[in-house]
Amino acid sequence: MIDLKKLAAAIAIVAMPAFLAACGSSGTTEEAAAPSKAEASKPATGTLRVFAYDDTVTDQQLEPFRKANPDLDLKVATFNSNEEAAAKLAGGFEADVVEVCLDEAGPLLQRKQLRPIDTSGITSWKDLAFTDKPEVRQDGNVIMVPLSAGPYGIIYNTEEVPGGVKSYKDMFSDAYAGRMAVEGSSSVAPLAVAGLTLGFEDPFNMDADQLDQAKNFLIDNRDKIRSFPDSDSDMVNLFKTGEVVVANGGRGTAQDMQDEGLPVKWVAPTEGTWSWICGLGITSKAENTDAAYKLLNYYADPQAQAISAENGFVITNPKAETLVPKKYRETSNPESIKGSIPLTEPDDVEAYTRAWQEVRTG
Repeated sequence: MIDLKKLAAAIAIVAMPAFLAACGSSGTTEEAAAPSKAEASKPATGTLRVFAYDDTVTDQQLEPFRKANPDLDLKVATFNSNEEAAAKLAGGFEADVVEVCLDEAGPLLQRKQLRPIDTSGITSWKDLAFTDKPEVRQDGNVIMVPLSAGPYGIIYNTEEVPGGVKSYKDMFSDAYAGRMAVEGSSSVAPLAVAGLTLGFEDPFNMDADQLDQAKNFLIDNRDKIRSFPDSDSDMVNLFKTGEVVVANGGRGTAQDMQDEGLPVKWVAPTEGTWSWICGLGITSKAENTDAAYKLLNYYADPQAQAISAENGFVITNPKAETLVPKKYRETSNPESIKGSIPLTEPDDVEAYTRAWQEVRTG
Protein backbone atom coordinates (compact mmCIF):
# COMPACT_ATOMS: atom_id res chain seq x y z
CA MET A 1 0.00 0.00 0.00
CA ILE A 2 1.70 2.09 -0.31
CA ASP A 3 3.20 4.19 1.04
CA LEU A 4 2.07 7.76 0.41
CA LYS A 5 -1.47 6.86 1.39
CA LYS A 6 -2.70 10.30 2.23
CA LEU A 7 -3.95 13.44 0.48
CA ALA A 8 -5.68 16.40 2.09
CA ALA A 9 -5.84 18.94 -0.71
CA ALA A 10 -9.07 20.09 -2.32
CA ILE A 11 -10.14 17.52 -4.90
CA ALA A 12 -11.45 18.52 -8.28
CA ILE A 13 -13.80 15.91 -9.70
CA VAL A 14 -12.52 14.99 -13.14
CA ALA A 15 -13.89 12.91 -15.99
CA MET A 16 -14.71 9.43 -14.71
CA PRO A 17 -14.06 6.06 -16.34
CA ALA A 18 -16.88 4.54 -18.35
CA PHE A 19 -18.00 2.27 -15.54
CA LEU A 20 -18.86 5.17 -13.21
CA ALA A 21 -22.56 5.60 -12.68
CA ALA A 22 -24.50 8.81 -12.76
CA CYS A 23 -24.84 11.02 -9.71
CA GLY A 24 -27.70 10.66 -7.30
CA SER A 25 -28.01 6.89 -6.95
CA SER A 26 -29.06 5.85 -3.47
CA GLY A 27 -27.10 3.67 -1.07
CA THR A 28 -27.63 1.84 2.20
CA THR A 29 -25.72 1.66 5.45
CA GLU A 30 -27.29 -1.62 6.52
CA GLU A 31 -24.91 -4.48 7.17
CA ALA A 32 -23.72 -6.15 3.98
CA ALA A 33 -25.04 -9.69 4.28
CA ALA A 34 -22.37 -12.35 3.89
CA PRO A 35 -23.01 -14.92 1.14
CA SER A 36 -24.19 -18.40 2.04
CA LYS A 37 -21.56 -21.15 2.20
CA ALA A 38 -22.82 -22.48 -1.11
CA GLU A 39 -22.48 -19.09 -2.81
CA ALA A 40 -19.13 -18.40 -1.17
CA SER A 41 -17.73 -21.64 -2.57
CA LYS A 42 -18.56 -20.68 -6.16
CA PRO A 43 -16.42 -18.45 -8.39
CA ALA A 44 -17.68 -14.88 -8.43
CA THR A 45 -19.66 -13.60 -11.40
CA GLY A 46 -21.07 -10.28 -12.59
CA THR A 47 -19.14 -7.04 -12.19
CA LEU A 48 -17.03 -6.01 -9.21
CA ARG A 49 -15.83 -2.42 -9.01
CA VAL A 50 -12.81 -1.80 -6.77
CA PHE A 51 -11.51 1.61 -5.71
CA ALA A 52 -8.12 1.56 -3.97
CA TYR A 53 -4.55 2.80 -3.79
CA ASP A 54 -2.57 1.73 -6.85
CA ASP A 55 -0.07 -0.37 -4.91
CA THR A 56 -2.92 -2.42 -3.42
CA VAL A 57 -4.37 -3.45 -6.77
CA THR A 58 -1.26 -4.35 -8.76
CA ASP A 59 -1.45 -6.99 -11.48
CA GLN A 60 0.75 -9.24 -9.37
CA GLN A 61 -1.63 -8.97 -6.44
CA LEU A 62 -4.83 -9.50 -8.42
CA GLU A 63 -3.74 -12.12 -10.97
CA PRO A 64 -4.61 -15.15 -8.75
CA PHE A 65 -8.03 -13.66 -7.98
CA ARG A 66 -8.75 -13.06 -11.65
CA LYS A 67 -7.75 -16.63 -12.53
CA ALA A 68 -9.95 -18.05 -9.77
CA ASN A 69 -12.93 -15.99 -10.95
CA PRO A 70 -12.72 -16.03 -14.77
CA ASP A 71 -16.34 -14.97 -15.28
CA LEU A 72 -16.06 -11.93 -13.03
CA ASP A 73 -15.68 -8.55 -14.71
CA LEU A 74 -13.23 -6.89 -12.32
CA LYS A 75 -12.99 -3.14 -12.80
CA VAL A 76 -10.32 -1.26 -10.88
CA ALA A 77 -9.82 2.47 -10.28
CA THR A 78 -7.30 4.14 -8.01
CA PHE A 79 -7.07 7.18 -5.76
CA ASN A 80 -4.48 9.00 -3.63
CA SER A 81 -6.44 9.29 -0.38
CA ASN A 82 -9.68 8.37 1.35
CA GLU A 83 -10.63 12.04 1.12
CA GLU A 84 -10.36 11.86 -2.64
CA ALA A 85 -12.26 8.56 -2.65
CA ALA A 86 -15.07 10.03 -0.55
CA ALA A 87 -15.34 13.10 -2.78
CA LYS A 88 -15.54 11.03 -5.95
CA LEU A 89 -18.05 8.60 -4.46
CA ALA A 90 -20.17 11.58 -3.44
CA GLY A 91 -19.85 12.95 -6.96
CA GLY A 92 -21.27 9.87 -8.63
CA PHE A 93 -18.39 7.40 -8.71
CA GLU A 94 -19.78 3.98 -7.83
CA ALA A 95 -17.73 1.14 -6.40
CA ASP A 96 -18.46 -2.06 -4.52
CA VAL A 97 -15.20 -2.22 -2.58
CA VAL A 98 -13.09 0.68 -1.34
CA GLU A 99 -9.77 0.72 0.44
CA VAL A 100 -10.01 2.19 3.93
CA CYS A 101 -7.07 3.44 6.01
CA LEU A 102 -7.75 3.82 9.72
CA ASP A 103 -6.09 7.21 9.99
CA GLU A 104 -8.09 8.83 7.20
CA ALA A 105 -11.46 7.09 7.10
CA GLY A 106 -13.29 10.14 8.43
CA PRO A 107 -14.55 11.48 5.08
CA LEU A 108 -15.98 8.05 4.13
CA LEU A 109 -17.69 7.73 7.50
CA GLN A 110 -19.05 11.28 7.54
CA ARG A 111 -20.70 10.72 4.17
CA LYS A 112 -21.98 7.28 5.27
CA GLN A 113 -20.26 5.59 2.34
CA LEU A 114 -19.40 2.35 4.11
CA ARG A 115 -21.60 -0.62 5.00
CA PRO A 116 -20.96 -2.66 8.15
CA ILE A 117 -19.25 -5.98 7.44
CA ASP A 118 -20.54 -9.32 8.69
CA THR A 119 -17.32 -10.84 10.04
CA SER A 120 -18.82 -14.32 9.83
CA GLY A 121 -18.33 -13.91 6.10
CA ILE A 122 -14.56 -13.34 6.53
CA THR A 123 -12.99 -16.79 6.80
CA SER A 124 -9.70 -15.57 8.32
CA TRP A 125 -11.19 -12.92 10.61
CA LYS A 126 -10.06 -14.58 13.85
CA ASP A 127 -6.54 -15.00 12.48
CA LEU A 128 -6.02 -11.39 11.42
CA ALA A 129 -3.90 -8.90 13.32
CA PHE A 130 -5.16 -5.39 14.16
CA THR A 131 -8.86 -6.33 14.24
CA ASP A 132 -8.89 -5.09 17.83
CA LYS A 133 -7.98 -1.55 16.82
CA PRO A 134 -10.77 0.80 17.97
CA GLU A 135 -11.05 2.44 14.54
CA VAL A 136 -11.95 -0.88 12.89
CA ARG A 137 -15.35 -0.59 14.56
CA GLN A 138 -17.54 2.47 14.30
CA ASP A 139 -20.70 2.60 16.41
CA GLY A 140 -20.16 -1.08 17.13
CA ASN A 141 -19.96 -2.04 13.45
CA VAL A 142 -16.92 -3.38 11.61
CA ILE A 143 -16.20 -1.00 8.72
CA MET A 144 -13.15 -2.65 7.17
CA VAL A 145 -10.99 -5.77 7.13
CA PRO A 146 -7.35 -4.94 8.08
CA LEU A 147 -5.17 -6.32 5.28
CA SER A 148 -1.87 -4.46 5.27
CA ALA A 149 0.25 -2.17 7.37
CA GLY A 150 3.62 -0.50 7.28
CA PRO A 151 6.05 1.87 8.97
CA TYR A 152 7.12 5.37 7.96
CA GLY A 153 10.71 6.44 8.29
CA ILE A 154 13.49 7.89 6.17
CA ILE A 155 14.64 6.89 2.67
CA TYR A 156 18.04 7.97 1.41
CA ASN A 157 20.27 7.39 -1.60
CA THR A 158 23.22 5.30 -0.38
CA GLU A 159 25.54 6.54 -3.15
CA GLU A 160 24.81 10.21 -2.65
CA VAL A 161 24.64 9.91 1.13
CA PRO A 162 27.16 7.18 2.02
CA GLY A 163 27.17 8.13 5.69
CA GLY A 164 23.42 7.60 5.95
CA VAL A 165 20.70 9.65 7.60
CA LYS A 166 19.62 8.58 11.06
CA SER A 167 17.12 11.22 12.09
CA TYR A 168 14.61 13.77 10.85
CA LYS A 169 16.89 16.40 12.37
CA ASP A 170 19.65 15.20 10.03
CA MET A 171 17.21 15.21 7.10
CA PHE A 172 16.51 18.90 7.65
CA SER A 173 20.20 19.80 7.93
CA ASP A 174 21.84 22.18 5.47
CA ALA A 175 23.67 19.22 3.91
CA TYR A 176 20.54 18.24 1.96
CA ALA A 177 19.11 21.67 1.27
CA GLY A 178 17.29 21.60 -2.05
CA ARG A 179 17.65 17.81 -2.37
CA MET A 180 15.23 16.74 0.34
CA ALA A 181 11.52 15.91 0.05
CA VAL A 182 8.70 15.78 2.55
CA GLU A 183 5.64 13.85 1.49
CA GLY A 184 2.76 16.20 0.90
CA SER A 185 -0.13 13.88 0.19
CA SER A 186 -1.92 14.94 3.37
CA SER A 187 -1.99 17.65 5.95
CA VAL A 188 -1.06 15.20 8.67
CA ALA A 189 2.14 13.53 7.44
CA PRO A 190 4.36 16.60 6.86
CA LEU A 191 3.23 18.27 10.06
CA ALA A 192 3.84 15.01 11.95
CA VAL A 193 7.39 14.88 10.57
CA ALA A 194 7.93 18.43 11.79
CA GLY A 195 6.40 17.55 15.15
CA LEU A 196 8.70 14.58 15.63
CA THR A 197 11.71 16.66 14.58
CA LEU A 198 10.76 19.19 17.26
CA GLY A 199 10.51 16.42 19.85
CA PHE A 200 6.73 16.27 20.30
CA GLU A 201 5.55 12.93 21.65
CA ASP A 202 2.24 12.58 19.78
CA PRO A 203 2.58 14.15 16.31
CA PHE A 204 -0.99 13.21 15.41
CA ASN A 205 -2.65 15.10 18.22
CA MET A 206 -0.53 18.18 18.74
CA ASP A 207 -2.06 20.99 20.73
CA ALA A 208 -2.51 24.41 19.16
CA ASP A 209 0.91 25.68 20.24
CA GLN A 210 2.72 22.55 19.03
CA LEU A 211 0.87 22.61 15.72
CA ASP A 212 1.82 26.24 15.24
CA GLN A 213 5.47 25.39 15.93
CA ALA A 214 5.34 22.49 13.45
CA LYS A 215 3.75 24.72 10.82
CA ASN A 216 6.38 27.42 11.29
CA PHE A 217 9.17 24.84 11.23
CA LEU A 218 8.09 23.72 7.74
CA ILE A 219 7.70 27.31 6.57
CA ASP A 220 11.13 28.27 7.94
CA ASN A 221 12.69 25.27 6.20
CA ARG A 222 10.72 25.63 2.96
CA ASP A 223 13.81 26.58 0.94
CA LYS A 224 15.45 23.26 1.89
CA ILE A 225 12.53 21.18 0.66
CA ARG A 226 12.76 20.33 -3.03
CA SER A 227 9.21 19.00 -3.23
CA PHE A 228 6.12 17.86 -1.37
CA PRO A 229 5.29 14.77 -3.51
CA ASP A 230 1.66 13.69 -3.51
CA SER A 231 2.13 10.03 -4.45
CA ASP A 232 4.54 7.10 -4.35
CA SER A 233 5.24 7.46 -8.06
CA ASP A 234 6.11 11.14 -7.60
CA MET A 235 8.51 10.23 -4.79
CA VAL A 236 10.14 7.46 -6.83
CA ASN A 237 10.59 9.79 -9.80
CA LEU A 238 12.29 12.41 -7.64
CA PHE A 239 14.84 9.82 -6.55
CA LYS A 240 15.22 8.53 -10.12
CA THR A 241 16.07 11.95 -11.51
CA GLY A 242 18.45 12.68 -8.64
CA GLU A 243 16.48 15.75 -7.62
CA VAL A 244 16.04 14.23 -4.18
CA VAL A 245 18.50 12.12 -2.18
CA VAL A 246 16.66 11.93 1.15
CA ALA A 247 12.99 12.00 2.17
CA ASN A 248 10.53 10.65 4.64
CA GLY A 249 8.54 7.68 3.40
CA GLY A 250 7.34 4.16 3.85
CA ARG A 251 9.42 1.00 3.78
CA GLY A 252 7.30 -0.27 0.90
CA THR A 253 8.15 2.82 -1.15
CA ALA A 254 11.85 2.18 -0.54
CA GLN A 255 11.40 -1.39 -1.70
CA ASP A 256 9.70 -0.17 -4.88
CA MET A 257 12.77 1.96 -5.55
CA GLN A 258 15.11 -0.94 -4.84
CA ASP A 259 13.13 -3.14 -7.22
CA GLU A 260 13.76 -0.53 -9.91
CA GLY A 261 17.49 -0.63 -9.24
CA LEU A 262 17.79 2.58 -7.22
CA PRO A 263 20.48 2.56 -4.51
CA VAL A 264 18.30 3.48 -1.54
CA LYS A 265 17.89 2.38 2.04
CA TRP A 266 15.03 2.77 4.51
CA VAL A 267 15.80 3.50 8.16
CA ALA A 268 13.78 4.06 11.31
CA PRO A 269 14.54 7.62 12.47
CA THR A 270 15.79 8.12 16.00
CA GLU A 271 12.78 10.34 16.75
CA GLY A 272 10.51 7.33 16.19
CA THR A 273 8.56 5.65 13.41
CA TRP A 274 4.85 5.67 12.87
CA SER A 275 2.76 2.98 11.25
CA TRP A 276 -0.39 2.87 9.15
CA ILE A 277 -3.07 0.18 8.84
CA CYS A 278 -5.30 -0.18 5.79
CA GLY A 279 -7.80 -2.69 4.47
CA LEU A 280 -10.90 -3.08 2.38
CA GLY A 281 -14.49 -2.10 3.06
CA ILE A 282 -17.82 -2.49 1.28
CA THR A 283 -19.43 0.70 0.02
CA SER A 284 -22.96 1.87 0.72
CA LYS A 285 -23.72 1.58 -3.01
CA ALA A 286 -22.23 -1.88 -3.47
CA GLU A 287 -24.25 -3.99 -5.90
CA ASN A 288 -22.23 -7.21 -5.94
CA THR A 289 -21.68 -7.91 -2.26
CA ASP A 290 -21.08 -11.64 -2.81
CA ALA A 291 -18.12 -10.83 -5.04
CA ALA A 292 -17.04 -8.13 -2.60
CA TYR A 293 -16.81 -10.68 0.23
CA LYS A 294 -14.90 -13.01 -2.08
CA LEU A 295 -12.35 -10.27 -2.76
CA LEU A 296 -11.99 -9.43 0.93
CA ASN A 297 -11.44 -13.11 1.70
CA TYR A 298 -8.89 -13.36 -1.09
CA TYR A 299 -6.80 -10.50 0.30
CA ALA A 300 -6.93 -12.03 3.79
CA ASP A 301 -5.88 -15.46 2.50
CA PRO A 302 -2.27 -16.52 3.29
CA GLN A 303 -1.28 -16.77 -0.38
CA ALA A 304 -2.42 -13.23 -1.19
CA GLN A 305 -0.87 -11.99 2.03
CA ALA A 306 2.46 -13.49 0.96
CA ILE A 307 2.28 -11.45 -2.25
CA SER A 308 1.59 -8.37 -0.15
CA ALA A 309 4.70 -9.13 1.90
CA GLU A 310 6.79 -9.32 -1.28
CA ASN A 311 5.47 -5.87 -2.17
CA GLY A 312 6.91 -4.44 1.03
CA PHE A 313 3.93 -4.48 3.36
CA VAL A 314 3.40 -5.80 6.84
CA ILE A 315 0.92 -8.66 6.57
CA THR A 316 -2.09 -9.08 8.83
CA ASN A 317 -2.54 -12.87 8.60
CA PRO A 318 0.31 -14.60 10.49
CA LYS A 319 -0.56 -17.87 8.74
CA ALA A 320 1.10 -16.43 5.65
CA GLU A 321 4.52 -16.26 7.28
CA THR A 322 5.66 -19.68 6.04
CA LEU A 323 4.77 -18.64 2.48
CA VAL A 324 6.70 -15.39 2.62
CA PRO A 325 10.19 -15.52 1.03
CA LYS A 326 12.83 -15.53 3.74
CA LYS A 327 14.20 -12.10 2.79
CA TYR A 328 10.83 -10.49 3.59
CA ARG A 329 9.81 -12.37 6.73
CA GLU A 330 11.26 -9.99 9.26
CA THR A 331 9.86 -6.83 7.70
CA SER A 332 6.45 -8.35 6.93
CA ASN A 333 5.85 -9.67 10.45
CA PRO A 334 3.14 -7.72 12.32
CA GLU A 335 5.50 -7.66 15.31
CA SER A 336 7.87 -5.48 13.25
CA ILE A 337 5.72 -2.39 13.86
CA LYS A 338 5.10 -3.13 17.51
CA GLY A 339 5.96 -0.07 19.57
CA SER A 340 5.65 2.34 16.64
CA ILE A 341 3.41 5.39 16.87
CA PRO A 342 -0.01 4.50 15.44
CA LEU A 343 -0.96 6.74 12.55
CA THR A 344 -4.40 8.03 13.51
CA GLU A 345 -6.61 10.83 12.29
CA PRO A 346 -6.14 13.88 14.56
CA ASP A 347 -9.03 14.80 16.81
CA ASP A 348 -8.94 18.26 15.24
CA VAL A 349 -8.06 17.36 11.66
CA GLU A 350 -9.35 20.73 10.43
CA ALA A 351 -6.63 22.48 12.43
CA TYR A 352 -4.03 20.35 10.64
CA THR A 353 -5.62 21.15 7.30
CA ARG A 354 -5.52 24.89 8.01
CA ALA A 355 -1.89 24.71 9.14
CA TRP A 356 -0.89 22.70 6.08
CA GLN A 357 -2.60 25.18 3.75
CA GLU A 358 -0.51 27.93 5.32
CA VAL A 359 2.64 25.89 4.68
CA ARG A 360 1.73 25.28 1.04
CA THR A 361 0.81 28.91 0.38
CA GLY A 362 3.47 30.48 2.61
